[in-house]
Amino acid sequence: MTVDARTRLAAARLYLCTDAREERGDLEDFLHAVLSGGVDVVQLRDKTLDVARELELQELVARVAAEHGALWAVNDRADIASLTGAPVVHMGQGDLPTAAVRSLLGPGPVLGRSTHSAAQAAAAAADPGTDYFCVGPLWATPTKPGRAAVGLDLLRDVAASGPTTPWFAIGGIDGERLDAVLDAGATRVVVVRAVTQAADPERAARALRDRLEG
Repeated sequence: MTVDARTRLAAARLYLCTDAREERGDLEDFLHAVLSGGVDVVQLRDKTLDVARELELQELVARVAAEHGALWAVNDRADIASLTGAPVVHMGQGDLPTAAVRSLLGPGPVLGRSTHSAAQAAAAAADPGTDYFCVGPLWATPTKPGRAAVGLDLLRDVAASGPTTPWFAIGGIDGERLDAVLDAGATRVVVVRAVTQAADPERAARALRDRLEG
């Protein structure tokens, strides 16, 4: 599982973060749609969930992802990642350091890290325990209130540094902004509202994926 998950992560182009869609009650249908549309990695990120509900929903995410041969990720919570056997766990700058995550989870899960500066990106790229990192937010986004946008210049700097660790652009990316992101040197993106708020999530995911592969 370990080698396969890392290989699949390295080949991933489209990573989706979604809330639990509790008001709509359509999380399972939504997951089938977006994974059919070409999402490679799906992360359930919903701060409103209590632990019991998150564990329940992570089982659903795991099952649907497996049906589509996709990866799924747990955000921030090493304990939930351990209990659910998540293949991917993502940490922010203020979360557990790499050594602590590895101490708790072992070498198996793919470990990602958020970065917001050239120094943080360089540190993540140089960390042998980190399997991928994200750079952003490129634009201000309500999913990260209070987090200043880093802009495309940081993306260009990271791309120019030539990291061998897979990395993703994140933060306010949608169909209208994707060309600028690709022109700045990114080849992988994390999206949220561009798909979660789309009238047709499968179609929205497929449109993004097609352009990433083009």
